[in-house]
Amino acid sequence: MTTFHDYLQQQREQHHLCPQLTATVQSIADACIRISEKVRLGALSGVLGEAGSGNIQGEDQKKLDVIANNLLIEALRRQSAVAGIASEEEDSFVATDENGRYLVLFDPLDGSSNIDVNISIGTIFSVLEKPSGSLNTESFLQKGSRQLAAGYVLYGPQTLLVITFKHGVDVFTLNQNGEFVLTQASPKVPGQTKEFAINMSNQRHWEAPVRQYVAELLAGETGVRGKNYNMRWVASMVAEVHRILMRGGVFLYPKDARDPSKPGKLRLMYEANPLSLVLQQAGGASCNAVEDMLSIEPAGLHQRVAVVLGSKEEVEYVRRLHG
Repeated sequence: MTTFHDYLQQQREQHHLCPQLTATVQSIADACIRISEKVRLGALSGVLGEAGSGNIQGEDQKKLDVIANNLLIEALRRQSAVAGIASEEEDSFVATDENGRYLVLFDPLDGSSNIDVNISIGTIFSVLEKPSGSLNTESFLQKGSRQLAAGYVLYGPQTLLVITFKHGVDVFTLNQNGEFVLTQASPKVPGQTKEFAINMSNQRHWEAPVRQYVAELLAGETGVRGKNYNMRWVASMVAEVHRILMRGGVFLYPKDARDPSKPGKLRLMYEANPLSLVLQQAGGASCNAVEDMLSIEPAGLHQRVAVVLGSKEEVEYVRRLHG
């Protein structure tokens, strides 16, 4: 049995990782164990329902959004290796230790609209190296390809931790003793799939290439794709991505016409970049329908982006349709 603590030590030795980097990731995992306890108890601990506040995105916050955000910030403030924190729930970054080496970005509770109905939700995180000089917003605005580590914790029937240090991906399960234990090493995303995930209620707002793509999938084996596809939609990106990691598929949250000023709904820094790194490290692909996700130059902490990720064949097909 390999615990997460043992695994981090092995990673340091095998890949010459800095001990401060693995200590930072351990702090995130520890905070997520505490979040898992809150999620598991739900109404029994009074954590369900609205918090009565909003975040920088203009979205209503759930009580658990706020609790998860605070638990992560508190844990990372105690970690001297962390120079700054950026959260989807915060207006700006949080400075911690001026001598710290790393920056941590996270979505404390992805899929929080599902909290009160007991559907899988998760925490998504990303670790970057702090550039030299004083800490400012621009310090965080790095391409996804520069992430040192990324992953997520899925709070579902089991609590799972999925992590990459850019040497493949590994999966851990939280046991009854409150420890993450390695349960799957190096999962691979199948290159081909017959499964897709998209919110069909937005179809009328999509750009023409996406409408064409989904129409081709729905045409089934008599259409140009020559096979039947099943559709899935959980409305929790971290849950969608985990399904794809385990058995393949493609997830789309494309740009649409409702707000021309926004190129998409999902956040580049807190959702798209870390989850894209995980899937690419497992043999999948990710783009914004035009450009590889991890090569996008960020323009802001809360930048939104269109997302297409999953099995390579489908991601590349969507990209070709966009010319």
